[in-house]
Amino acid sequence: MSDIVTKLRTPQEKLYGLMMLLFSIPLWVLIIFAVIGGMSSDDPKISEVVMLYLVYGGSIALFYFIAGLAYRASAFGNMILLSEKQFPELHAMVVEGAKTLGMSPTPKVFLYNSNGLFNAFARRILGGRYVFLTSALVEASSDEQVRFVIGHELGHHAAGHLNGWLNTLKLPGHMVPFLGSAYSRAREYTCDQIGAHLSNDTAVSQQALQMLGCGCRRLNEKMSCEAFMAQEEMVPPVFGFLTEIFRTHPRLTRRVRAIRNRQPVA
Repeated sequence: MSDIVTKLRTPQEKLYGLMMLLFSIPLWVLIIFAVIGGMSSDDPKISEVVMLYLVYGGSIALFYFIAGLAYRASAFGNMILLSEKQFPELHAMVVEGAKTLGMSPTPKVFLYNSNGLFNAFARRILGGRYVFLTSALVEASSDEQVRFVIGHELGHHAAGHLNGWLNTLKLPGHMVPFLGSAYSRAREYTCDQIGAHLSNDTAVSQQALQMLGCGCRRLNEKMSCEAFMAQEEMVPPVFGFLTEIFRTHPRLTRRVRAIRNRQPVA
């Protein structure tokens, strides 16, 4: 992992990640002993129940494996893979960002027709690193704003957020009410910091997040960052809290404010 990623990882992610591990590891130990004890039980009914759950687990794993194969085939067959010959300006942003974050090989980045949907996401498919950008987001954003978005998604890979083994280890932590969503929000803050670092422009990074709420290229340059951040004070405290604790992503107003308050790292 790059030293840059270590420095940009937010304290909240470190705390919630540790809490996930502290809860999950003992539970996994109990699960393993329960499975061993169940399989060796003299009661055939207990053994059958344990075997049934193992089959369910294996079926879910097989489903995700097949779904990954299908999604990868769909991506190469229907989406646009960025390269030196295909949108080289965008591809150069990916290569530069991956190099800064110490990532090798460079993740494959696809652009696809989203029919107006604003989105970007990172995925780990069968060990490979992928990033997907929707056409609507790229169309409405400036090149420098897209650089932030690419940096944010690369950040998920560089920070280990998509590590299958680590996520499986932390899986029981999602049983703790609201801990999983809090951990997810903290990871988004980390990736915003990484995106802002790669963008090297606080104002542009803030605008890139605002565009997720605006989505209008014609008004891109006219948005007021200060006015948008001021909306945070208008969020009702109680329902603002209640809606936030169920979300995997923080409110945009909070994310923009966090970018403004970031401390650049060398």
